[in-house]
Amino acid sequence: MSNPSKNPTDLAEAVARRTFLKQLTAASTAALMSGAPRLLSAGEEQVQHPKPTADACILLWMAGGMAAPETFDPKRYHPFEIGTPVEKVMSTFRSIDTAVDNIKICEGMEQIASVMDRATLIRSHFQPDLGSILHSRHQYHWHTGYVPPQTVAAPHIGAWMARVLGPRNPVMPPFINIGQRLEGIGENEEIKAFTQGGFFGSEYGPMNLPYPDEAARAVRPPKGMEPGRFENRQKFFRKLLDQNPQRQFMSDYHQQSMLRSLENAHRLLSSLDRDAFDLSLEPRESYEKYNTGRFGQGCLLARRLVESGARFVEVTTEYIPFVHWDTHADGHAAVDRLHKEIDRPIAQLIRDLESRGLLDRTLVVIASEFSRDMIIEGVPGSNARDQATAPTDILKEPKHYGLHRHFTGGTSVVMFGGGVKKGFLYGETAAERPCLAIKNPVSVSDMHATIFHAMGMSPRTVFDIEKRPFYATEDGQGKPVTELFS
Repeated sequence: MSNPSKNPTDLAEAVARRTFLKQLTAASTAALMSGAPRLLSAGEEQVQHPKPTADACILLWMAGGMAAPETFDPKRYHPFEIGTPVEKVMSTFRSIDTAVDNIKICEGMEQIASVMDRATLIRSHFQPDLGSILHSRHQYHWHTGYVPPQTVAAPHIGAWMARVLGPRNPVMPPFINIGQRLEGIGENEEIKAFTQGGFFGSEYGPMNLPYPDEAARAVRPPKGMEPGRFENRQKFFRKLLDQNPQRQFMSDYHQQSMLRSLENAHRLLSSLDRDAFDLSLEPRESYEKYNTGRFGQGCLLARRLVESGARFVEVTTEYIPFVHWDTHADGHAAVDRLHKEIDRPIAQLIRDLESRGLLDRTLVVIASEFSRDMIIEGVPGSNARDQATAPTDILKEPKHYGLHRHFTGGTSVVMFGGGVKKGFLYGETAAERPCLAIKNPVSVSDMHATIFHAMGMSPRTVFDIEKRPFYATEDGQGKPVTELFS
């Protein structure tokens, strides 16, 4: 990462990032001081929940900006050739056939191609241009439905499901996050800002499992931790909370929510359902079908958890600046590696859910915070700086080959199961630059509304927090794309 002091642009972005962090911190502190959120009744706000077509949701998060033309929306292919103007490069992978006649995706994802007849492919998802610190802001926006900063800590979509729909299994945490470290990877505070329960409280936040192969340790009681000893620790912890010098400024609701989350953890530690977290119990042949690394193991863990009653599970390739899908350099080589990491486990997850009779009631979503392009960042023409700094160079070495810059004008989302149509293509982006969504555009609010619709939750679900309404989708305006459902 460059030194911010080297040029005015980097310095401005560094200042903006610090300002953003301060605003997020202030919102989180305010949430801890606020009272209990109150679900508004039908008399105050008419809310009618749809009939659910899914009981569980698995979000497969391609963290860092998955380039649609390198994955699910192939464009004109151009091989690497020294001297090629970068504007000629649309896709660096050839397109391949799938199990659906009118759908092609990129080479390297042959296993996913074989299960596309179970999928709905949306090629017209788009995001607003949120300016600087794009990953921080866009990831927050996608996961909460709200553009940061907010005056309160907005809940993650998984927290909404945990709060409104409740657990499917009273022992199993309703919201589980797999694969993302929250410390030591850069931009950790920004990730923490949306990886939480927000104003709903700790009990609705995620159980974080950064390493799937170590998940069993998270639900295994420590040696010597007998039930009586745990109860004594609970009593001592309550005493410490009451003696906290900041106690007068903290919300009773959030204190109690934290304690309830600890009690829920104790219930899981004492249950046989904890075996779902132990990948060593999976038959070896099945385990190896998934084992392409942490993401593949996370897909297997997600399947086991949904089988045991988890409501919402997110599995991420993990966001680390300039790593994985954050392909600012060596884009083609990075995506080639990522294809190998995601292709087999995603396809196997779909096959396993289907063979177990779970796919019809489990919504699986593949998504990312935005797409990428060789020469476009943000919405084309949105500001002079983007146009003035757009590279017009030529390919000189392999690290220049690939799609590098952020692009919000059109990206892809794939949905399996959960009542969506099979082998269905929705929306379209332009064949040539700028590759904007030109048919049936789907916003973040409408995408969330569609996911909530499948889960049987109205996008107008609203809570009173700090004497103002806060909706599941921004201002309650999200509209489900009902054409996607059978």
